[in-house]
Amino acid sequence: MKIAIVGAGIIGVATAYELSADGHEVTVFERRGAVAEEGSFSGAGLATAAWAAIGPGPASATRQWWRLLRGRSDPQWLGPRLRGLDWVRQQVRAGRPGIWQEHQARLLALSGYGQARLRTLTAALELEHDRAEGHLLLLRTPAERERLKPRLQWLLDAGVRVHALDAAAARAIEPALGTEPPLEGALHFPDDDLGNTRQFALLLRSEAQRRGAEFVFGATVAALSPSSRPGWKLAGDPAPRSFDAVVVCAGAAAGLLLRPLGLRLPLAAVTGHAVNAPVREPLAAPRSAVTEAASGISVSRVGQRIRVAGTSYLGRVGDTVRREALNRLYRTLQDWFPGAATLSAGLQEWQGVRPALPGGVPVIGSGHQPGLWLNLGHGGSGWTTACSSARLLADQIAGRTPEIDADAYALRRLG
Repeated sequence: MKIAIVGAGIIGVATAYELSADGHEVTVFERRGAVAEEGSFSGAGLATAAWAAIGPGPASATRQWWRLLRGRSDPQWLGPRLRGLDWVRQQVRAGRPGIWQEHQARLLALSGYGQARLRTLTAALELEHDRAEGHLLLLRTPAERERLKPRLQWLLDAGVRVHALDAAAARAIEPALGTEPPLEGALHFPDDDLGNTRQFALLLRSEAQRRGAEFVFGATVAALSPSSRPGWKLAGDPAPRSFDAVVVCAGAAAGLLLRPLGLRLPLAAVTGHAVNAPVREPLAAPRSAVTEAASGISVSRVGQRIRVAGTSYLGRVGDTVRREALNRLYRTLQDWFPGAATLSAGLQEWQGVRPALPGGVPVIGSGHQPGLWLNLGHGGSGWTTACSSARLLADQIAGRTPEIDADAYALRRLG
């Protein structure tokens, strides 16, 4: 089939690779000048099954969202420019006990499959990208350890390898951890992967091109419409043509693109931030990745650079909030790895927007119209789930039975 893909972030690139590997004639349209230049450019780089432990649990999440609705939100977590209270209400419902566990189980299945597929492609295609293994979730206080106990047990029951460590054992894994912040202990996820998302996307794009995929940059797709024959046309295609199918991986722009087709997905823009700095002192830098449980901010070593990422805000934010978020990243870096990075030269500060659905589970599958397919709404888990969601979608298009349950990610679950 002739298939168009809208969006060349990590999700779009992985989808292009899997479809071209299946023998389809693939064309990818991207408004930027290269792949992975928006939400995929500088995330934490963690391919992890630990989302259930990192994020707020069902009770605390619901309290946070209700504080927002009452006008008492914490700007460090939610941001001051929220739009769409209906999305917030759906997120509150997704945080209810029972529903929360169901969403986490779906994310866990997709994440585990994604990690396995990522490793398979890295080895089979000999993709040399900056990567490391292992991930520490740092606990500052005994209260944090107690709060995470139910989620730790949930992960253990789900088959995730995770070890509860005291402070000494945590420092044995990451000897450079600063001594000033209090450290009660950590959760260690030995099977988590750390990688350079954009570097991997560039390499995978080359592999897709070797299999015949075409990438069209500087092409903003303004609209999708059925063609005169069964198929689709894209407004914004520099060389107008028809396709048998189109896959929307358009990130935060997907909602506006799908609305004229009658699909009103509850997508929200989540703004994240990151700082990338050269390693100044290797012995003072992390060996792999650590995440502070209280804030969700991660500090990791990606090749010869240190990346600090986190401070997600719901909605798009301006310069003042951006500066506050970046300053918080710098403080976290100084707390845990003082002197590890060079902050006077070669510094890169980043802000990017990702699309998120209530509950955090993406939509992967049919768009309920012939030839329309969706792979979007991954939020902060895009790097973890890119390779699994791409393979899952490619199997559905081919009419094969996927390795995991496709119904768990179908559009109809959103009603």
